Amino acid sequence: MYSPSISKEELNDLPIHAFAGTIHVVDSIDKVADAVAYLSNTKLLGCDTETRPNFKKGQRNRVALLQLSDSKHCFLFRLNMIGLPKEVAAILHRADTKKVGAAIRDDITALQKLTPFTQNGFIDIQKMVDEYGIEAKSLKKMSAIVLKIRISKTQQLSNWECPVLTPAQQLYAATDAWVSLEVYLKLINDIKP
Repeated sequence: MYSPSISKEELNDLPIHAFAGTIHVVDSIDKVADAVAYLSNTKLLGCDTETRPNFKKGQRNRVALLQLSDSKHCFLFRLNMIGLPKEVAAILHRADTKKVGAAIRDDITALQKLTPFTQNGFIDIQKMVDEYGIEAKSLKKMSAIVLKIRISKTQQLSNWECPVLTPAQQLYAATDAWVSLEVYLKLINDIKP
């Protein structure tokens, strides 16, 4: 049903897609309540984080951004500015809200360093794709194989701690959270081989 991998040429032939909903940048504490009110009523979310890259061996920066998305709204929490509010950590703790991402364990560990929480309801699509014979584990390749779309990764190594996120950064971050959710939805609606 699905190819185990995809060549660079095949990937480049696919149409490029990005998150088409509304992006909300949560960069102050007074914006948290509205975001949490919306997210608390959502039972399935795409989830990702971004960290400012470090080009020195052995050093790692703190996670700077948490993205939580459904198909219509993506919330970008500027963790480097507001920390991880306990109300947001409570969503990450909720078992009745599924949070879907790629390599999600690393994201959880980074978030728990900011605000301790017991994680519940997380689903890693990198583990799911094994059951469908997909060997490629990058988000770009998984979305290409499963959804037949190409996503841009040009902002991946940008500065996630800059004072204001550019529109390109916002779209990149929202797309990463949203596309994980879309891959998950497609997989659970397909029959395993």
